[in-house]
Amino acid sequence: MRITDLLEVGSIELKGTPRSKKEALDQMVDLMVKSGKISDTEAYRKLVYAREEESTTGIGEGVAIPHGKGDSVKAPGLSAMVVPGGVEFDALDGEPVELLFLIAAPNTEDNIHLDVLSKLSMLMMDEGFINDLKKTESPEEFLKVIDLAESKKDEETSQAVATETSAKGQFKILGVTSCPTGIAHTYMAAEGIEKAAKKRGCFVKVETRGSGGAKNVLTEEDIREADCIIVAADAQVPMDRFDGKRVIECPVSDGISKGDALVEQALSGNVPIYKGSGAATAQTTKGKGSIGHQIYIQLMNGVSHMLPFVVGGGILIALAFLIDGLSVDMNALSAEARGNFGSITPVAKLFKDIGGVAFGFMLPVLSGFIAMAIGDRPALAVGFVGGMIASGGKSGFLGALVAGFVAGYLIVLLRKACDKLPQAIEKIAPVLIYPVVGILFIGLFMNFAVEPVMGGINTALNNGLTSMGDSSKLILGGLLAAMMAIDMGGPFNKAAYVFGTASIASGNFDVMAAVMIGGMVPPCAIALATILFKNKFTKEERDNGPMNFIMGLAFITEGAIPYAAADPIHVLPSCMIGSGVAGALSMLFNCTLMAPHGGIFVVPVVGNALLYLVALVVGTIVSAVLLGTFKKKVEA
Repeated sequence: MRITDLLEVGSIELKGTPRSKKEALDQMVDLMVKSGKISDTEAYRKLVYAREEESTTGIGEGVAIPHGKGDSVKAPGLSAMVVPGGVEFDALDGEPVELLFLIAAPNTEDNIHLDVLSKLSMLMMDEGFINDLKKTESPEEFLKVIDLAESKKDEETSQAVATETSAKGQFKILGVTSCPTGIAHTYMAAEGIEKAAKKRGCFVKVETRGSGGAKNVLTEEDIREADCIIVAADAQVPMDRFDGKRVIECPVSDGISKGDALVEQALSGNVPIYKGSGAATAQTTKGKGSIGHQIYIQLMNGVSHMLPFVVGGGILIALAFLIDGLSVDMNALSAEARGNFGSITPVAKLFKDIGGVAFGFMLPVLSGFIAMAIGDRPALAVGFVGGMIASGGKSGFLGALVAGFVAGYLIVLLRKACDKLPQAIEKIAPVLIYPVVGILFIGLFMNFAVEPVMGGINTALNNGLTSMGDSSKLILGGLLAAMMAIDMGGPFNKAAYVFGTASIASGNFDVMAAVMIGGMVPPCAIALATILFKNKFTKEERDNGPMNFIMGLAFITEGAIPYAAADPIHVLPSCMIGSGVAGALSMLFNCTLMAPHGGIFVVPVVGNALLYLVALVVGTIVSAVLLGTFKKKVEA
């Protein structure tokens, strides 16, 4: 299959006139639809928009390669447009785009078209090829230029394979490229590195890790003989195989636009030696950015692994409350029975028990994979133990975050210390010294540093809340609700919840109503914000956002934790304010609640239930608007 097999005359426009990026994408989609390869135009358009929101496909030098892959594509295809004068496209170099290729990829296991699309991506790195395309005067001539360039590229590839064995004595550069989508940027980065290396007379081989899997895979012999390895990736790459080699790590965009600089750095020898964990495990590399960016990447490694436990466990628990809500009459239950809501009927108890097991892994997984992102696999066990202590103790979510980072950097320090030991001892460090010393230290640190501090905070909060009493129910309701959102399982959250349940026993049912509504607002607000402010959230966050409505309505505040962990500075204050407003309104409306849990499923036993729902809606909207206002746009 050749490039021209995917591109038809009717899908080429040589005099495009879009006035904006949106118009350009819409016109490209319309050209693609003319090929008859799209089964659902709007669904495909959404795929293209969603990919563009992840990161710009304007690669620079006046070129953009947007793409969409999904079930709305019947067969692989291309559309092309030349825009005389260019159109603003948020390109990597900030320059207008004059040449666009749109890729349509079906969601099938047959990925033969990816080889063709990778070849097109590589051709787009050739300035002469781009200029020739822009000069064409008919779609037929446009196709002819592509056909000639593709034939030339095939010939060059054959020659490169034939001469690979004659690379003795050359400076040997290896590369690995990968992007999250794996359609265009992966191959363009590979081409950029190859061109720069060949220009300097270096031997070069680049492994591409695209949608069709790893291609041109680096062998043990390749790695052993390499002088330098360039990893230009924004997705998962196996790194431990490069242990002891000089490795440059950078974003995939650098491979496209900074190939010459990367090769120059490789030749200079000013490249750090990569230190692996001693096991062939895959890790995520996002390039070496600022300290803040590296911390964000480490944090997101924990969040992404935690998310399935939050979603799966949370929805099962929500279903348990739903089952009990449909099966029992809350008004007929005793106070003790109400406390077991969600596990009264056998089926509900089964669902809640299974969901509870999943939830029990949430904080250990968060902490463990944060640690692993910092200290590789030896840090995983240490982080898990720290997270488990936080989960079973008073520190909760915030304690798990602390444990993850402390565990990761502890292993980094231990590794440096063990480097000075005799080789025989150093070899057993990953299986003996790291886990024993690491787990012991994190256990002592959590038990004697983190948990006592959190416990002291918890006691002080309970005393403070008790002293407030009925002095100002409006302030008390707002404060308790805001505390439910501040740390989502930590000392503030637990203090507020314990105070609310204790108030039920003393007959103050209005306090528990404020507490529960404060815990319902954060997930509901995040769900609403992911719908209203799509450019403030990643694609994964948008996809998982609506599920937070279910968890929020079931009073499972933990559904908001992944979002709070990813951006605590903006998410937590926004949620606290909305929760505080909802709690104050609940008090103002004299809402009451006799059950300590259940969310929307115990509304039938809520006093002034309609106004209670109004308070929930108002608080949710307040937090969602604040999230949309204060959160930064998702950057490429």
